[in-house]
Amino acid sequence: MAKRLDGFDLERFDWALVKSFLAVLDAGSLMGAARRIGGQQPTLSRHIAELEAQLGAPLFERTGRGVQPTPAALAIAEAARQMQQGAEALARTLAGQRDTATGTVRITTSMVAATYLLPPVLTELHRQEPGIQLELIASNQLTNLLRREADIAVRMVRPEQTSLVARKLGVVGIGAYAHERYLQRAGTPREPTELARHTLIGYATDDLIERGFAAMGWPLKREHFALRTDDQVAYGRLIAEGAGIGFVAHYNAPHWPGVRRVLPQLAIPPLPCWLAVHREIRSSKVVRMVYDFLAEALPAALQGGGERT
Repeated sequence: MAKRLDGFDLERFDWALVKSFLAVLDAGSLMGAARRIGGQQPTLSRHIAELEAQLGAPLFERTGRGVQPTPAALAIAEAARQMQQGAEALARTLAGQRDTATGTVRITTSMVAATYLLPPVLTELHRQEPGIQLELIASNQLTNLLRREADIAVRMVRPEQTSLVARKLGVVGIGAYAHERYLQRAGTPREPTELARHTLIGYATDDLIERGFAAMGWPLKREHFALRTDDQVAYGRLIAEGAGIGFVAHYNAPHWPGVRRVLPQLAIPPLPCWLAVHREIRSSKVVRMVYDFLAEALPAALQGGGERT
């Protein structure tokens, strides 16, 4: 049942007529109102007639130079302006909602980067863009992007797939680190040649560290690494617990109280850091926003802790 107020049908009332009414009221003529709002004079005349019919009272009297508002028009003018302000506020709110980034973006990276590098960056991203939901996937497989299991990847190797777009963010510096407890117990090495007499932490199945030292002219054999694991998070925890000397990214160190850099003269080659996204997904507004944020924030985050000795 339609709602009525003193014979006025609220539900059938055309709110768009208010805009035409205020335009004529402010301009003082139908022609001036048409120019002001970019409308047609016959349309405005029809709107005023419809509004007068709904209200049951004349709103304007025609004069030689335009129109003159009646007492009825002046009586409803303030309420009409409030309606106009409400409509404008509604439009601004809707426009703001359209401009606000919303959606879910899945980011994949290695276990160690997911543990130490990405969390503070994603925390700041969520603070600035609370409408974006973020999923962090710890995985070493670049195929996550190809299978659309993730939107963005942060990797230490450049993807070769032509369907991916990659951007180099910088390099990941690598250093030798040990906890103060270990150094107090075993002493602090001053030269790389002293490493052979220390407890070293290495990988169980990957000979990357041994090959790296051989390339630098400091050959170390597998038996020199008394503690070995292929799990990067566990590797870092062994260093943080004072088990021995390990070789990790500089950005890890600030997360381990008491861990210090040793042998800063070791020229361990850094690893490149790449930001990758699928070509088609890059056209998504929300993915693009996250991609651009990471591209700006990660280079600084990669430098964390490099001078901690």
